[in-house]
Amino acid sequence: MRHKVLVPQSVAEEAIKALEANGYSVKMGRGAREEDLIQDVSDCDAILLRTAPCTRAVLEAGKQLKIVARHGAGYNNVDLEAASERGIWVTNTPDATTNSVAEFTLGALLMAAKRTALFCDALKRDDFFFKYNHKGTDLIGKTLGIVGLGRIGSAVAKKAYYGLEMKILAYAPTKKPEDTADYVELADWETLFSQSDFISLHIPARKENEKILGEKEFSLMKKSAWLINCARGEVVDQKALTRALEQKKIAGAFLDVMESEPFDLSWPLFERDDVVITPHIASNTKECMRLMAVQAAEQIHKVFSGKKPDWPVNTPL
Repeated sequence: MRHKVLVPQSVAEEAIKALEANGYSVKMGRGAREEDLIQDVSDCDAILLRTAPCTRAVLEAGKQLKIVARHGAGYNNVDLEAASERGIWVTNTPDATTNSVAEFTLGALLMAAKRTALFCDALKRDDFFFKYNHKGTDLIGKTLGIVGLGRIGSAVAKKAYYGLEMKILAYAPTKKPEDTADYVELADWETLFSQSDFISLHIPARKENEKILGEKEFSLMKKSAWLINCARGEVVDQKALTRALEQKKIAGAFLDVMESEPFDLSWPLFERDDVVITPHIASNTKECMRLMAVQAAEQIHKVFSGKKPDWPVNTPL
């Protein structure tokens, strides 16, 4: 039997070739809307999924589905409960994004500290001398607070410590000091937010993390501190962040993610010069896209070869 794999959105050609080389039929989907997937999935055995919503309705329409292989580390666009009930594996590719997102986070730190975007905008307004009344800051010796010390958080800590000579605090309640790099100091929630000069988020968009950063956290932060979010937009209370910036409780924010995508450009944050916003591009490199797609294809092949996938995020019944 030749298994069919639905690919709702474009992925790296190497993944398509790998699937076809292993004998799979690849079906390119008509789009990334829920209704598109519902129509496309009926005759498919697997989905190689990017950002399209894989809802209960989609999974129920895919009566032959055995695996949804997520192209990326996050999987909040998949209904895990519905997949598990129907005996469908859900996997992700957590290793693929680590270096790309960590590198991007360091870039965000540098852009926030040096105010690069602000000076670029001023220069485009033909204001070369704007720089004399606006200054950046150095990162050496500053404290970076990392919320979440998984693959990406750990990579950011290593790069910031060795590359930028920053002091590293981390909130990671499941970690023990003996299991943590010696340059990382584990801290409680309040200590991290009150002592850090820059705070970088690296936690998933689980229900318990929804809007976990709000009024309390912004009140704890230094007035000179910046928030860096290259994780998931849902973990920050956007209204509380907007108020904190308006009231000068914090110095600024670098956001690669927001509460919903595509971003709502009418949101007040887009009007502020103490906020830098990028369109969810931390993993948007050629190398990372290729690795995510190929690893997702490998998970599909493993399942149909009778093996357990490398990175399951559910337990099928």
